[in-house]
Amino acid sequence: MKFILASSLIASASAFSVFGNKAPVAESPAFAVESIPGALEPMGLFDPLGFAAKADEGTLKRYREAELAHGRVAMLATVGFLVGEAVESKTFLFNGEVTGPAITHLAQVNPVFWILLGAGIAKAETERAEIGWVEPKDVPFDKPGVLRETYIPGNLGFDPLGLKPEDEEEF
Repeated sequence: MKFILASSLIASASAFSVFGNKAPVAESPAFAVESIPGALEPMGLFDPLGFAAKADEGTLKRYREAELAHGRVAMLATVGFLVGEAVESKTFLFNGEVTGPAITHLAQVNPVFWILLGAGIAKAETERAEIGWVEPKDVPFDKPGVLRETYIPGNLGFDPLGLKPEDEEEF
């Protein structure tokens, strides 16, 4: 029974994988403080410390990529923390070995889980780097971390529900 549940969980989670599909290459919008995606009226761009005002287009795109990546990790961590509190010792994943408040769960997890998690994260980050960044051999030594011209920060081709607009203007 546990195997069937684990198999169905893995199969359903594969729908959210970024490994199978490469992001389509699209015309990149001009990244400027005035036109950056997410800067909406009446507030405009939320940048209380003025980082964007001092950044060129490439730097602004790297800032946006970092913001999206770290925001996604924070959202997943929040969900994991809340789920850990809700399903304490009721899950098949760790065979009821993890107990107590969610803040103590990390120290109780089997080390094999961390190896698998690390491998999964390494694979995901490698795919993200291949999609978004220019190969290091094609980048000047003094300008590491150059994003591809056609890459839109955060666009990894992950849209399982088909919510991304087809029209560039609407996007």
